[in-house]
Amino acid sequence: MNRQDLISRLERTKACDIAIIGGGATGLGVALDAAARGFSVVLVESHDFAKGTSSRATKLVHGGVRYLAQGNIALVREALHERTTLLHNAPHIAQPLAFVMPSYRFWETPFYGAGLKMYDALAGKAGLGPTEFLSRRETLACLPTARPQGLKGGVKYWDGQFDDARLALALARTAQAKGALVVNYCAATALRHENGKVVGLVCRDQETGREFEIRSRCIVNAAGVWVDQFRQMDGQALDRPVKPMVAPSQGVHIVVDREFLPGNHALMVPKTADGRVLFGVPWLGKIILGTTDTPRGDLSREPRPFREELEFILGESARYLVRAPQPSDIRSMWVGLRPLVKPQNDDGGETKALSREHTVVASRSGLVTVTGGKWTTYRAMAEDVLETCFESRLLERASAGVTVHLRLVGADGLPDRVPSLSEPQGLHSYGTESAELAAFEGATRVLGGGLTEGMVRFAARKEFARTVEDVLARRSRILFLDAKMAAQLSGRVAEVLKDETGGDPQLDAFIDLTRLYLTMPA
Repeated sequence: MNRQDLISRLERTKACDIAIIGGGATGLGVALDAAARGFSVVLVESHDFAKGTSSRATKLVHGGVRYLAQGNIALVREALHERTTLLHNAPHIAQPLAFVMPSYRFWETPFYGAGLKMYDALAGKAGLGPTEFLSRRETLACLPTARPQGLKGGVKYWDGQFDDARLALALARTAQAKGALVVNYCAATALRHENGKVVGLVCRDQETGREFEIRSRCIVNAAGVWVDQFRQMDGQALDRPVKPMVAPSQGVHIVVDREFLPGNHALMVPKTADGRVLFGVPWLGKIILGTTDTPRGDLSREPRPFREELEFILGESARYLVRAPQPSDIRSMWVGLRPLVKPQNDDGGETKALSREHTVVASRSGLVTVTGGKWTTYRAMAEDVLETCFESRLLERASAGVTVHLRLVGADGLPDRVPSLSEPQGLHSYGTESAELAAFEGATRVLGGGLTEGMVRFAARKEFARTVEDVLARRSRILFLDAKMAAQLSGRVAEVLKDETGGDPQLDAFIDLTRLYLTMPA
């Protein structure tokens, strides 16, 4: 369905069962679950799908080892269950990955190993592989560039990794296949109330400026770190003050070449100098190093890292790698804002004290807001949102569990194990749709970085892509992997997109964006 068809359908849709604000992990998960249960669904996203936090994760599908240390057994058990579900339903996008914790003190291997054995026990049959205690030699075999001085051994355990932006696209397209209307670059601008109840929303097509009003039995606010904007709208309409519920936290990642951590094992440091966790994750031919956890007051769509955050990641890497990356080795740097939920009566402070779990609340008007959580549990979050809609009598109850075994676009018929996400992106990233893509014009015309002209055309026709950024940041991940290469490819991508869509591919804006992903802050 092309853009004109989407907008025409939006114009014809005067009412629906559930209208969703936000096209990130949570909103798209709700759209898929609701559509799969037979509800009529409209979802609008002001920018591109997964433009915000949902394309800027650490790329891990995990149960949350650190939550185990905090004693949050229920959260870990739920996440481990959802991890298995996701890996089965989208094996071309989410796969198992082995992690190694190197030990530089004698007590670390038995201490962390015991905790990870408990992790295995909680996973039960959903486990991806047993935790192993490694000797010094075995640890270096898994992590050849780990600092050997003082190394005592290590612990190997299993979790998962994924391509977050492409998972978001798969959710959007699967929801669409189930009947949902999902529209990117269409901003929710107002809520409509009658007799103290929210009954609809107004949205604006960002490309033409046309406005549409959709009545809905249930409005779900899934705008991530921006949920308070719509909660304030709701409160103002009813003359009720609304206290913000989100305290954003900034997570910074840097990307370097595989030579700094060759092989197919990820590095996991459970406790850095300041108590945070450091990952070195092989992903699409590069290594992701991160992440930080820093309070942030503003809500920029393109937040910039603080210099001290980059210095922290590089400095901690130097403690564990034979050759530590320097600023000149950074291929790309990017930032995600996490929507951490404030405790009641909270006045700010350390983000570690804020909730990593998701929160679902229904206001007196019936506006259902969901925020917090993480990618791994997106499906469970969606079920919780719909349960809130049922309990609030906004929707009639329908059977749950419809997405447990629902394979996403590109996954139907695939085996559970496919080429590794550690390898560069290619046709295998499209799962069973690779054969269809191979028939597109320019399918064998390589542009660079694993991207072909056919992939750009496929992105425009099948994956809602409108701009160069959509293609190079989220349909392919080149901006996140090598910003300099993304800039070099952008002109050709713009030509193909303009041929496909007839619109402005926003080339100049993208070139400016690549500089942000390369430039060290002052």
